[in-house]
Amino acid sequence: MVIDDVFAVIAESTRREILRCLRESDKAVGELVEELEVSQPTVSKHLKVLREAGLVSMRAQGQKRFYSLVTGPLEDVAEWVSAFGLGNGAPAALPAADAPAALPAAATAPAAQLPAALVPAGERPSPAARARTLGQAADRAANKAADFLAHLSKPNLPNLPPLRRRKKG
Repeated sequence: MVIDDVFAVIAESTRREILRCLRESDKAVGELVEELEVSQPTVSKHLKVLREAGLVSMRAQGQKRFYSLVTGPLEDVAEWVSAFGLGNGAPAALPAADAPAALPAAATAPAAQLPAALVPAGERPSPAARARTLGQAADRAANKAADFLAHLSKPNLPNLPPLRRRKKG
């Protein structure tokens, strides 16, 4: 599978939640429905996409279908991300020579949002907090990418929507 296809598949938040659930252990469809609190047809639809992408495998046991995580395609994504120095889940630190002398926003921004080089050692967030922040940012980016790709697939588009950054209030 091409890495772009994996990105397209994991761009949908429900699919990422399914992958998170399967990270713990194999699960039946009914278990996923209960954990995710979504309908069985929705879970089945997303499992089909994940299975076709090679991200999950299915085994039948009687009337139940059990799904398990296949990590190969995700390892390809992790390898691609690690090329940017993000493989350990933490943002790459700014070299000291490139760090600005004074950042007005740095005084008011939470430590979890600042590059590690700009935060005193005692105030740095834990690796779990950094990973959570990075995961949330990845979720937002993936949702925006999925919305954009869905918009592109609509027929007879007169123009693409303007890409703008939202101002944080």
